[in-house]
Amino acid sequence: MAVYDLEEQEQIDEIKAWWQQYRKFVLLVIVAAAMTVGGIQGWRYYQSKQAFEAGELYSQLQGAAGSGDQKKVQDIAAVLAEKYPRTGYAVFAALAGAKAAVDSGDTAGATTRLQWAIDNGKDDETRDIARLRLAAVLLDEKKYDAALQLLDGKHVDALSALYADLKGDVLVAQGKAQEARSAYQLALDKSDAKSSYRALIQVKLDALGEGK
Repeated sequence: MAVYDLEEQEQIDEIKAWWQQYRKFVLLVIVAAAMTVGGIQGWRYYQSKQAFEAGELYSQLQGAAGSGDQKKVQDIAAVLAEKYPRTGYAVFAALAGAKAAVDSGDTAGATTRLQWAIDNGKDDETRDIARLRLAAVLLDEKKYDAALQLLDGKHVDALSALYADLKGDVLVAQGKAQEARSAYQLALDKSDAKSSYRALIQVKLDALGEGK
């Protein structure tokens, strides 16, 4: 029994010595782990709060758009871009804000919002939609080369018909009928066979007449 007590005491002494040597390190690890867990939880709460607040603002934006209050739409879009840029709502608000700007004749504002959407879009399709709309704004401003540069860029296949159609519009504006005809034909080939949109493309193609 005495031998057992002696061995037990030796183990206790070893644990005490180990603790004296490494206690600061152990405490640091515990504190760091606690801070990490707390940080993750805090970040999740922050993200949830941001998403909720952004969602509320976006609902207000939709209401303003429905009532035709273009200024309010643009103001809310600006707030979402500034305070909630990481949320998906901010990108959709930028697209809505750009439309409101175009409807108000503010092409500079539309360009700013669309470029923001291109730079901050969460997926390829959203960014490509923003590029397409920006190209349309540039066409209206007669900045044809800049518009074509956007339209000739890589984009998702689902938007190919729209890209080719708008490219045809730009080329017509430049007086390049033959190239426009090719663009419209591509738009026709890429469009859904059951889509009523094909009829509009065909009208544009027919208006150019037969190619030489």
